[in-house]
Amino acid sequence: MLLKWRLSVLLIIILCYLQHSLWFGKNNLFDYWQNRDIVNQLTQENDQLKMRNEHMFAEVADLYQGSQAVEERARNHLGMIKPDEHFYRIVTESVPSR
Repeated sequence: MLLKWRLSVLLIIILCYLQHSLWFGKNNLFDYWQNRDIVNQLTQENDQLKMRNEHMFAEVADLYQGSQAVEERARNHLGMIKPDEHFYRIVTESVPSR
């Protein structure tokens, strides 16, 4: 009878120690949850950066392969036009705010 009681107490003590380590020890459950959230956030940021990089690589490849992308950039950013081409700018009158 005394042996069963000692065994039960020993098992309860071991269970309490393991639970304490799980909840409050080094690399506990709260640390795991926090690190999991950080990893998910960084994964989302990496996915966004990968999409941005793919877009930039496609744009660079387009600039190397065709002249249409170069023409588009020259027109939009530098205001250039082709020879024998007419450029018309339509200015709308805006109401000044008071």
